[in-house]
Amino acid sequence: MFKELRQALLAGTAISIDEEFGGLVDEDWVRKIAQQILEAEGMAPPYEVSLVFTDSETVRQLNRDYRGIDMPTDVLAFHMLSHKGSDGFFALPPDGITRVGEVIISYPRAVEQAKEQGQSTERELALLVIHGVLHLLGYDHQQPEEEAGMRAKERELLDKCLP
Repeated sequence: MFKELRQALLAGTAISIDEEFGGLVDEDWVRKIAQQILEAEGMAPPYEVSLVFTDSETVRQLNRDYRGIDMPTDVLAFHMLSHKGSDGFFALPPDGITRVGEVIISYPRAVEQAKEQGQSTERELALLVIHGVLHLLGYDHQQPEEEAGMRAKERELLDKCLP
């Protein structure tokens, strides 16, 4: 039990849920999914990752402001790790904590997509958390071979997180 508590404290996952969606997202559940993904991908604590559940307009504005794409989307990921093709990374305090980044999810889009796919909102949220965290870790889907690899990894992790 002490080991699990220590791991939870070292594996910091901040959850922010807009007030209008309060009670609709299980914080402990999405935190556990993010931690399972990071650990499955070899990320050892201590680390920090942030998950934000907000409205579609906020995600659209962030997409426009930071990606230059003025369209709604379901998930955005802002990584703090250095990846190939990135401009580098943020100057971080030398405290030994790996700051992975932030995943921002449009809760209304998740609900819409779940209905379109004929699946539960929880399954769609899990998939979006997985997708976003994989982006934080450097996965991408711009090229067909990248997309195939990322989709396969998403399915593998979804099966682990939602047996």
